[in-house]
This record gives sequence, C-alpha cells and structure tokens, in this order.
Amino acid sequence: MHTYHTPLDLVRSRHVESPVVCARPDRVAQASHWFQENFPGEVLYAVKANPSPWILDVLYANGTRFFDVASIPEIQLVRERCPEARMAFLHPVKSRESIRRAYYEFGVRIFALDCEAEMAKIVEETNHADDLILIVRLAVSNDGAMFSLAGKFGVPAYEASDLIRKARAHAWELGVSFHVGSQCMQPSAYRSAMMEASRLIAQAGVTVDIVDVGGGFPSIYPGMTPPPMDDYISSIEDAFEEMMVLENADLWCEPGRALVAEAESVLTRVELVKGDALYLNDGAYGRLFDAAHAKWPFPVRLHRRKADGPAGETGGETASFRLYGPTCDSMDAIPGPFDLPADIAEGDIIEIGMLGAYGTALATNFNGFGAIEYVTVEDMPWPSMFEVQPDKADDSEATVISFARARRRRPKLRRRA
Repeated sequence: MHTYHTPLDLVRSRHVESPVVCARPDRVAQASHWFQENFPGEVLYAVKANPSPWILDVLYANGTRFFDVASIPEIQLVRERCPEARMAFLHPVKSRESIRRAYYEFGVRIFALDCEAEMAKIVEETNHADDLILIVRLAVSNDGAMFSLAGKFGVPAYEASDLIRKARAHAWELGVSFHVGSQCMQPSAYRSAMMEASRLIAQAGVTVDIVDVGGGFPSIYPGMTPPPMDDYISSIEDAFEEMMVLENADLWCEPGRALVAEAESVLTRVELVKGDALYLNDGAYGRLFDAAHAKWPFPVRLHRRKADGPAGETGGETASFRLYGPTCDSMDAIPGPFDLPADIAEGDIIEIGMLGAYGTALATNFNGFGAIEYVTVEDMPWPSMFEVQPDKADDSEATVISFARARRRRPKLRRRA
C-alpha cells in the first residue's frame, strides 16, 4: 500500500476515482498492545470484525496469537497469515463438515455450543475425542449495549446448568461464554453477566476451566463516548475473583470492534448534489452498511484539492445532508443527518471515519460497484479509546482524547502453566 501522511495529502496529490480505504496500522498495533498489557487473561481477536489480511498481519506482528473464528474460510485465512496462531471455533452453530475439517485438517480443539444437539455434532464429528475444549455460550442481558446480539444464540438460564453439566462429561477443558452486546456502554454489564454465569456454574455442580467474557468492548463515535476502557477491565477483573470456578481457571475475551474500529476510514467522492442529498460512490452495499441499516453515527469530514483550511475545507457555513450510495437500490440510503460544508459540490471527497470494524467485512460488489483501493495514512483524526503517542497526534485536524488511564501492566490472573 502507498503511504500518505494524511488523506488530504492523497486528495491534493492525485485524482481519486474509486473509494479509497485509508488504513492506519499504528492504531491496530496500539489497541493490540493495550489489550495484551491490560487484560488479565487471553485476548482472542474476533476475525469477523475485519478479516483484511493487513489487519491480521499487523495483529500477528504485534503479538496476537489467539483468534476467534466462525467459519472454515476464516480458519484458512488465519492459518495462512498467522501460522503459529491458536484458533477457537466460537460460532455456536456449525456444519458437521466444518467441525470435522476444523478438528482434523486445521487442528482446532476449541468449539462453542449452546444446545445439546450442537454438542452431539461436535462429539460425533471428532470421533469422541478426548482433547476437546467445549465452551457453553450463555444467554445474558444486552441492556447495556448500543446494538443487541441477544435472541439468536445462547442457552437460556433455565436450561444452562443442565447443558454445562452434560458438556463437562465430553470436555477435556470446559468453559462458559456470553456476549453482552456490541458497543457495550456499561462496564457493569460484564460483572452482571459473570455473576449470572457463576450462579449457573454453581447450579451445575461441576468444575469450569475457562470464563470467556466475549466481545462488546466499545469505540468512540459521534454522540457515543464510552467510559474509560480501564473501567471495563476493572469490572471484569473484580467479578472474576468472585466467580465459582477453578482457582487456576483461565479468563478470555474476544475484542473485535475495539481492536480495529479506529484502523480504517473511507474516502468517497460526491457524484451529484441534489438539494440536501449527496450521491456518493460508496454506500450501504459497500462500506457503509452499518451507517444505513444500524443508523450508526460515523464521523465525517470534507477534503478538497484546493482550499484554505487544514482539512481541505472552506471554513464557511455547514448544512445537514443525507447520503445515497452508487447502486440502483432505493435501500442504498443513509439518512444521517451529516453536517458538511453547505457549498459541497460534485467531485468533493468525503472521509467517513471509524469504519475499521464491519465496514470492510460487510462490503459487497452489488450492481458492479465495490472496486476499492487501499492506502496507508499516518494521521490520528478522531478520538481514541487508547493512549496516543504525542508525535502521532495532529492538533491541526483533531483533538486526541486519551481514554486509557495511567499505564500499568496488570498481572495475568490464574494463567495456566
């Protein structure tokens, strides 16, 4: 990938035809280091958040060795890019062929389940293996999250203890997991879920080796500022000390959004201005799926080849706009509103930020659109959940907010030999 200091440098240096993803490897590295240094257990990257090879390469180069995978293609990708990595097949519903291939072809030993039928598939397709690590996914409240993931997966409380007890009989190691929902805004949600898990484990009357608190760790978006990340770690740490698990039990987490949200933005060109509607060359079938369908509030800024402002803006009046993508589908619409310069015109470039999580992962080639270019940039244009080195901050373009408190390396809790 070609490197520019800022996206504006790219816009001012050449013609931009297709959408351009601006990759920020330093943001991935910083987030990875933060979790490794502060989470008191194992950190698994949830590949579904962004399976881009460059993301996996940066994570691997910066010490990530454990990955949450949901399909054979994700397993193949991790094995190709990260040959020494460990993988956990944490999708609660898998085909028999996928289970068989994961176990025998790729050496996966960790499998999630949320019902007896899925457990039976895992046991049968691995020929009753004696080295299985089974993770029972529990249904928990998603009330503290901006995007609920409740309803599809997770064994309900009234069935959970029985399933935990039955899974123990087939597991070399047994774990429990849950998901508090995407973009969790309440650190206490993890404690509540962990205490519920502890209650169910006690009811089951068996030993548990692993507690996986899942994902849900948040990022910063316009109008959506979470508590400091340290608060999440403290809540998890304190709850883990109280859980009814083995003294040497392991603690896992599966960050996706928190590791990669800050890592990508997209430069999209204005093809037409029609009143308060801007027609762009990227949209809901591209990297703006969440903006359209989840109404996610992504930050935006305008870049122009010729302008006086540091971000290529005129500095004049702003107006509210709605956005339309390039396809012929009427659902390719993003209502916004997005505040941009009132005199925005055809050919202007809009940068839409914080798209590292699920932007690339959900993009399609519908209607023949989808061509994309990748470049590397070095700026830090939006607030970060993690500590930022002073020489990476560009005060002329954005104020960097550090949500990581005083750095300290926490001891790892109850790590296995």
